[in-house]
Amino acid sequence: MDILKAATDWGRAESLSISFFILLGILFLITGFGFWQMGKTEFARAFIYPVSIAGIFLLASGLGLFFSNKARVGGFEAAYNQDAPSFVASEIERVDKTISTYKTAAFKVFPAIAILGALMIMFMQKPVWQATGVAIVATMMVFTVIDSNAKARLEDYKVELDAFTSNQK
Repeated sequence: MDILKAATDWGRAESLSISFFILLGILFLITGFGFWQMGKTEFARAFIYPVSIAGIFLLASGLGLFFSNKARVGGFEAAYNQDAPSFVASEIERVDKTISTYKTAAFKVFPAIAILGALMIMFMQKPVWQATGVAIVATMMVFTVIDSNAKARLEDYKVELDAFTSNQK
C-alpha cells in the first residue's frame, strides 16, 4: 500500500468536496442578485441580504479551505520523503483531531444553528427575519452534507493510515 498515494488521493477528493462550497457560494450570490433584480414583493426582496451574506460566507469558507488544503497536499511528498513514519504519525494525529471536530460541528453545532433558523422562520413575523432563517437553514444544510461526506472520507483515510502503521511494525 502506498500511503503517499492514499494521502494525495484523499487531498484531491477533499479539494473536489471543497469546490462545492465555492460553487454553492456563487449560486447563493447569484440568487441574491436575482432577488435584487426581479424581487417584486416585500418577501422576495427580504432575501437579498441574507442569501447574499450566506453566499459570501460559503465562498470565503470554500476558498480558505481550498488554498489551505492545496498547500497541505503540496507538502505531502516532501514530508513523506523526509520521514515517512513521522509523516504518518502526524497525519493520524491531524485526522483524529479533524474527525473529532466534524463530530461536534457537523452533527451538533450545524443542526442546532439550523433549528434556530427554522424557529426564526416559524416565529418571526417580519419577512427579513424569515428570509434570514431560510438562508441559515440552507447554509447549515450545505455545511452538514459536505462535512458529513468529508468525515466519511477522512475515516476511510484513517483506516489506510492505521493499516500502514500496523504493516510497519
